[in-house]
Amino acid sequence: MRALVLCDDRWHPAVTARRGLDPLAKHGFEFDWIENAGEWSAERMAEYTLVIMDKANESSSSDHRLWVTEATQQAFLDFVQAGNGMLVVHSGSAGYSQMPVLRGLMGGTFISHPPQCLVTIEPIPPHPLASGVSPFTVFDEHYHMALDDQEAEMFLTTTSEHGTQPGGWTRTEGEGRVCVVSPGHNVEVWLEPSFQTVLLNALRWCSGLGAGVEVMGAKGQRE
Repeated sequence: MRALVLCDDRWHPAVTARRGLDPLAKHGFEFDWIENAGEWSAERMAEYTLVIMDKANESSSSDHRLWVTEATQQAFLDFVQAGNGMLVVHSGSAGYSQMPVLRGLMGGTFISHPPQCLVTIEPIPPHPLASGVSPFTVFDEHYHMALDDQEAEMFLTTTSEHGTQPGGWTRTEGEGRVCVVSPGHNVEVWLEPSFQTVLLNALRWCSGLGAGVEVMGAKGQRE
């Protein structure tokens, strides 16, 4: 399975996602990369069935111009509704609160975060994306999230001294699937074994390949 990865902004260098996704290649995933949003187009994205968003709304780490337009938002919506998958990791949810179409597609958005601190990530079984995931604690940005879609299925929570937040959820859009995972500022988080399992489960689920023992739809229905 080949996925297109959009990454790199001033706070989140591309090397984090590259190092974090590299170990998953042994599970049959291949990754193509866009670090400068100027290289993205709807036509290029259409060559894939899975896109991974780990880019805040900036063109790149050296070009801080916003890259998402109304046409960009519609292209992502069309892509997923057509039956494709979208995995949003950490910064991929940041900077889009005023982008109603993309925010709606994600089912929510990043709001703010306190200074980095110890964050405990806990799975919520029986969602398949929680399969094989044990609770773990890491030093990370504790993203405070707005979960707009009340029908989305939450499978992770994140807890720190600043409270508990939605840490991961799934939803469907048309014929496609969307997964949002909020941890992941530091590469050590990505390489944490349980987080690697989260990512692998999410990639498989967004691709329609299943995750864990069984496959569920975003609303918890067995398929």
